Parts: sequence; structure tokens; C-alpha cells
Amino acid sequence: MTASQSKYTGWLVHVTVWAVIFGMPLFVTGPNRPLMTGSQYARFLLVPLSFMVVFYTNYFLLIDRYLTSRRFGRFTGYNLLLIGAVMLLVHLLFRHLLLPDMHRPPIERPWQDSVRFFAGNLTLYVLVVGVGVAIRMTSGWYRAESARKELEHSRTQAELQNLKSQLNPHFLFNTLNNIYSLILLDTERAQQAVHDLSRMLRYVLYDSSLPTVPLSAEIGFLRDYIELMRIRQPRHVRVFVSLPDEPSQTPVAPLLFISLVENAFKHGVDNEKPSYVAIDIHEIDGQLICRIKNSCFPKSGTSDRSGSGIGLPNLSKRLEMIYPDRYTFEYGGQGDTYTALLCIKLNER
Repeated sequence: MTASQSKYTGWLVHVTVWAVIFGMPLFVTGPNRPLMTGSQYARFLLVPLSFMVVFYTNYFLLIDRYLTSRRFGRFTGYNLLLIGAVMLLVHLLFRHLLLPDMHRPPIERPWQDSVRFFAGNLTLYVLVVGVGVAIRMTSGWYRAESARKELEHSRTQAELQNLKSQLNPHFLFNTLNNIYSLILLDTERAQQAVHDLSRMLRYVLYDSSLPTVPLSAEIGFLRDYIELMRIRQPRHVRVFVSLPDEPSQTPVAPLLFISLVENAFKHGVDNEKPSYVAIDIHEIDGQLICRIKNSCFPKSGTSDRSGSGIGLPNLSKRLEMIYPDRYTFEYGGQGDTYTALLCIKLNER
């Protein structure tokens, strides 16, 4: 619900409640209770009108000015003055303007009647103040909570966009590095790689700016990237790929797996030793599972210039923001094998 909708709903509740109160005489009529005359209804209106004065003076003025700033003494004092003035006005109007129309004998001891009036109605007016405080404080808390959530959402989106902006040049740098290496090996295959790169760049620059993309688009992007990486590998490097033949249109966050695939080729391939990269991504029972294994050849800081090292930390932050409590992400090496396992629950229930 937007702020304007919430405000409209709040005022609709106010109008409805007061309409019920003012229309109460219409609901209590019957064979033994005829409809009120004009003067009788005027006497009835005095009380709810006085309640309205006390309620909205607190609602719009006293609560915000004194109670929320913890100036309790002034809040109490001004309310006592307000209630006293309103009750005095109601009492005078009732006695001098409306009571004569009732054709009753004059009151012998008016001061006692006034005391009884004030003592009997003070609790009601204090209750009206309490209701006003409760409603105003609750609505204030709701507005503050809505603003906090909106601010938190804005910050999350800004941070997520920042992470995406880091990922795009990171991917481009690595891919251009690959094509540069391929040009030195095979010019014709490098030309095809440049064509594939243009398709991947369209995905990175345009589709990845969306909150979600179809799983089929994400898998298609990975196929192109893996093929680009495969054709530049020497013969002693084996690449095993298991991707869905017909991936679904399930919406997923874009660029979810590229960091894992990049990391596998970055650390799992050696220029001389036998190496392998195994990529397995599938969707089953509402879960998207990505398992990547590779031989482990850690690069030194001076010899590796394939990227900025932001891939996995970037992915971890994005997962926490996009799929909180809906994913597991584990990675680490054991012996000469490095494994990354990412499981995402796609359908939030």
C-alpha cells in the first residue's frame, strides 16, 4: 500500500466512525423510541461534537507538539484546560439554550448539577484523549516503519546496482583477455569468439539491468561464455558441461553463475598440467542447483591478471540481498579438487 493510499484509507476510517456516531439515533428508533425531534437531536450532537474538538485538537496539535517530544507536563496541562473549556461550553449550552426547550422545572441547586456534570463526564473526555493518543502514535509508527522499509529497499537496490556495475566491467575485462589469447592461437576462431562476445555483451549491458531474466536466457549466456572459454583451452584441459537442454522460463536474477564459472577457469586450469572444469546446472523441485568442480591450481598475485578478485564476494552479497534465507552457497578445496555448490529456492512460499 502506497503512502497516499494509506492516508486515504485512514481518513475513510475517520469519516465512517464519526458517521456511525452521529447517525446513532437512527439506529435506536423503534415502536417505543420515536425518531428524535430537532431540539433533541441538537442536544445529542453536543456530546460527539465536543468529543471531536478534543480528539482532533490532540490528533493534529498537542500530541505532535508536546507528547512526542516528551513534554508530558505541558501535554497534560493543555489537555486539562482544553477538556475544562469544552465541558464548560457544553454545560452552558445545554443549560441555557437547550434545557428550556425540554419544559422541565428549573434546577434548584445549579452548582451541584454542574459538579455532577463535570465529575460524570471527565472520564469520557480523558478516554477520548487516550484514544487519540493511541491512534496517532500507531499511525505515526506505521508511517515511520513504512519510510524505514522504503529507505532500506532503496539502499538495497542502490547497493545491488553498484554490485552489478562492478560485475559488468569485471566480466568484460576477463572476456577480452580470453579473446586476446585466442587471437595469438587461431585467428578464425577468434573472429567467431568476437561474434559470440557481441551477443554476450548485449545480455550483460541490457538484459542484466533487469531485476530478473528467464532462466533460459541465463543458461544461453553461460553456454556462449563456456564455449568461448573452451576453445582457448589447450588439449590437456577437459571441460565437462551439463546444462538443461530446454531450460524453463522461471525468473532468476541475472549473472548468477558467471562468477563461479570464471573462478573455475581462472583457478582450475594450468598451462602445462592436466586440468579439468566440470559445470553442472539443473532445476529440480523448485530449486536451482549449480555445482562446479575444477582442479585446483591457485594463482599467485603477480602471475594472475585475469580479473580483479571481486567475483565470489560480489556473488555472496548479491545472493544475500536477492534471495535471503532462500539459498545455500558453499565453496572450498579438498586436495586437488575445488568445489562450489549453489542451491537457490526459486519459488518463495
